[in-house]
Amino acid sequence: MTTTTAPPANARVIALAHYAGRALLEGVLARHGVTFHQSVTLRALVAAGESVDRDRLVADVTGSLKTDESLTRGVIEEMTAAKLLEEDLAEESRVRLTDAGRELFDTTSAESAEIAARLYGGIPAEDLAIAGRVLSLVTERANAALAGA
Repeated sequence: MTTTTAPPANARVIALAHYAGRALLEGVLARHGVTFHQSVTLRALVAAGESVDRDRLVADVTGSLKTDESLTRGVIEEMTAAKLLEEDLAEESRVRLTDAGRELFDTTSAESAEIAARLYGGIPAEDLAIAGRVLSLVTERANAALAGA
């Protein structure tokens, strides 16, 4: 939907953008047999250097998705059973990415990057910077409200 007058940023506009983009991402993930939660877990593990303390990974994913810790632990177990993750042999409290997990991450990331290029392409850098600042502030305030709840 293209309009000549942009609506002000509000919860509905942000949610519509999120769910439209997520639907495209879910299509990529489904083709590879991956859930959204598994994708977030892979990304968190890669960002941590491909080997991370299990409890830290649980905290990162749970905090990102605002979900229950037991759900995140279940996702990690599913991914371990699927041989995408494994215990780090050097330290059993850590999990690490397997070669299959790395390949899956690389493949889904490349396909997701193509979608992002189509969605964000042509938007001026200064507009993206403003949107980034506003959304970061909204996220910060929401996280603070959740912490105080």
